[in-house]
Amino acid sequence: MESLKRNGEFRDVYSKGRSFANKLLVMYVTENDTDGNRIGISVSKKVGNSVVRHRVTRLIRESYRLHEDIFNSSLNIVVVARVNSSGASYHDIEKALIHLGRLHKIVKR
Repeated sequence: MESLKRNGEFRDVYSKGRSFANKLLVMYVTENDTDGNRIGISVSKKVGNSVVRHRVTRLIRESYRLHEDIFNSSLNIVVVARVNSSGASYHDIEKALIHLGRLHKIVKR
C-alpha cells in the first residue's frame, strides 16, 4: 500500500475526483497511472486532539490494509474523517470504508 503524501497530490484528488460520504467518512477517488492503489488519510483538528486524530488515522489505515484485496487497483483514494469518527470503533470505521467503496463501485464483488 502506497500513500499520498504531498499537498498537491491531495488537491489533485479533491479537484478531479468523485466523492461520496457517510456519517463517519468522506472518500474521494481518481484513477492513477500505477498498478496499485495510493491512499491518503486526512483527519482535521475538529475531530479531536492529536491522540484521537492518530487513533482514527490508524483505524482507517488498518481497515483499508486488511481489505486492500477487495478494492480495484490503479486508484488514488483520499479518505477524510468526519467529526463523528472520533468515538467510532474499528468495526464502525471498517463498515463505513467498505460502504463508500461500494458507492464508488471500486469494490470487487
